Amino acid sequence: MAFGTQDDTDEVMNEINMTPLVDVMLVLLIIFIITVPVMQHSVNIDLPRASNEQEIVKPETVRLSVDADGSYYINDNKIADDSLAPRLKAAAAQNPQPDLHIRGDKAVRYERVAQAMAAAQQAGLRKIGFITEPKN
Repeated sequence: MAFGTQDDTDEVMNEINMTPLVDVMLVLLIIFIITVPVMQHSVNIDLPRASNEQEIVKPETVRLSVDADGSYYINDNKIADDSLAPRLKAAAAQNPQPDLHIRGDKAVRYERVAQAMAAAQQAGLRKIGFITEPKN
C-alpha cells in the first residue's frame, strides 16, 4: 500500500550540472592570467629619460584693420596697398606662424576685406580670424 503520491526521484536526470564546469573554467582563466605575463620574454634596456612637457610658445598676433575709406593698417600702422602682400609674407615666414586678426569697418566695402583675405591666403598664413563687436 502506498500512502500519498510517488516521488519522481527514481527518474534518470538528463541535464548536465554546469556548476563544476564553470568552476573549472574560472580556475583555468585565473591560471592563464597569472602565467601569461611570466611567459612573455622581454629584453632589459636602460632607456634614456626625457621630459614630455611641451614648450609653449605663444605666437604673436598680427592685427590687420580696414577702415571706412578702405585703408589698411597692420598693428595700427597705416600701410600702402602694394606693401600688404610683402608684409603678410614676412609674417607667414616667422616660426611659429602668427595669428592674423582682421578687423573690418562695417562701412567698408566687402571687396577690400576680401582682398586682404586673399593676400593673407597667398602669403601662406594659416590662422585667420575676424574681430567683431558683440551686440548689446
